[in-house]
Amino acid sequence: MDLKLKNEFLLKWSDYFNNADLPMVFYFSEGTGNSLKHVPKSSYGCFICELAKVRNGIDLYFNSDTLTCRGAKRYSGYTDTLRPDFEYFLSCGNERVEGERYVKEPEMVKQWQNSAQYIPIHQKNIVFKRWDKLTEEDNPEVVIFFAKPDVLAGLFSLYNFNNFEKNSIVTPFGAGCSSIIQFPYLEKNKAFIGMFDPSARKCVPKDVLTFAFSFTKMEQMIESMDKSFLITEAWKKIKSRIE
Repeated sequence: MDLKLKNEFLLKWSDYFNNADLPMVFYFSEGTGNSLKHVPKSSYGCFICELAKVRNGIDLYFNSDTLTCRGAKRYSGYTDTLRPDFEYFLSCGNERVEGERYVKEPEMVKQWQNSAQYIPIHQKNIVFKRWDKLTEEDNPEVVIFFAKPDVLAGLFSLYNFNNFEKNSIVTPFGAGCSSIIQFPYLEKNKAFIGMFDPSARKCVPKDVLTFAFSFTKMEQMIESMDKSFLITEAWKKIKSRIE
């Protein structure tokens, strides 16, 4: 990680976003990035809840042994299967399983699955760190903001400053973890607004969504901050509301 870039962003973020929550990053590694390993309890559900620790400055890494959710394992590249009754689980269920009721019919789930892309299977660790905790040894691959509406509006507009194309920012259907891991890792020319998944929303504040994109776009965004709408009177009025 380029520490000059890291520190430049910290200064500009403080200036333009009033010290709103810093983003976190993740990357896949044979090592641990000197991160604290956290092993979820066997009864633990959505690992998005664990990322609250990263937002509070605790470095974590996970792997196929410490991720207990089958979906999180699939969206992070640790397995090539989901639960065998997934089409019923995600839809309205059947006589054997009570579904989550996110999709009307099992056939719709199957069609969606057939067109889905996934991270290739690997056995590396996935390391999560808050931006200010990054070191020279870290190699971020995706940047993830947990943002309130005013901050999200700023990120949306800042990303578009350099990527002014139709559908450069999208909100595809998916689990909370897919919106911050799978999608931005695989599609490096898009940003993703996420955390609409009701199963994951319990793990984030009620007024927060996520904005995630490839780290390759981050340097471009940082360089653009002093040229963009962030220096206008319109943004100053919004900035005054950011806590």
